[in-house]
Amino acid sequence: MKKFLNTPETLLVDALRGLAAAHPELRVDVDRRIITRADGPRRGKVGLVSGGGSGHEPLHGGFVGPGMLDAACPGEIFTSPVPDQILAATRAVSGGAGVVYIVKNYTGDVMNFQMATELATDERIATETVLVNDDVAVKDSTWTAGRRGTGATVFVEKIAGARAERGASLREVAELARRVNAASRSFAVALTACTTPAAGKPGFDLPDDEIEVGVGIHGEPGRSREKVRSAKQIVAGALDAILSDRPLTPADQPIVMVNGLGATPLIELYVLFGEVAAVLSGHGVRVARALVGNYITSLDMAGASITVCGADDELIALWDAPVRTPGLRWGV
Repeated sequence: MKKFLNTPETLLVDALRGLAAAHPELRVDVDRRIITRADGPRRGKVGLVSGGGSGHEPLHGGFVGPGMLDAACPGEIFTSPVPDQILAATRAVSGGAGVVYIVKNYTGDVMNFQMATELATDERIATETVLVNDDVAVKDSTWTAGRRGTGATVFVEKIAGARAERGASLREVAELARRVNAASRSFAVALTACTTPAAGKPGFDLPDDEIEVGVGIHGEPGRSREKVRSAKQIVAGALDAILSDRPLTPADQPIVMVNGLGATPLIELYVLFGEVAAVLSGHGVRVARALVGNYITSLDMAGASITVCGADDELIALWDAPVRTPGLRWGV
């Protein structure tokens, strides 16, 4: 294993120190492992808190800032943050209007955010939980009951963040976030496994001539293992799964993300996006907004995910609203 690290045990702490040095506009509490906006909490603004295991950067810490999250709670690699950590983030961003938790559907995340909800209630902080479960590859997995939460997390955090920035209520922000999740579907394909620093070797064996179809962001198995094929064929299979579950019409204004899983060159992601746009065009659907790059990764996995959100004028306007975070930045 070759990685830029000091020791596997200090990887998260060392990365948080680096994040703090690179982005002084954030407050990074290395000891409590909380990342918050430097201008918060804002009185009367609904706070947005998300989190999960590290190894998916820039998710979630890279999406803290104006127009998106108020706080993120990074756990150890592929490990949920603990309830006390989530509660500390909740206190740090609570401006009296309540806090929305954006939670990917993984068993540990769901359980620990639920426990944090109970702790926040004891402190009279109102919370709403939005569960992201957009992955159409498999219904249940080793890590989840129900569909996994993947790429739609970025859409939910951005659009709900814009709505909260405009002064919406706790209920309004949570309902909008659920609406974005309901309109979004994702599917991922891996060319290689990822290597966690603690393990020191790939999480699974994948022969050179095979791909994992429907893989999860922690390297969980997908729906099948198949022979390598062209980008056009891979996209056709992924979009068939997505559009069979959530069809699009020419009236839709989809936001489409082709996301790298950590080790896929950008040139290959653009090849995939071109194929996605061509397939949708064949259905009479024009891509309204595009995002291509690494946004929710799986350490050093070579692979990609496709996320499609069937948006409308309201969601597009909120997507276009200014955002200023390490991972997303426009309109400012």
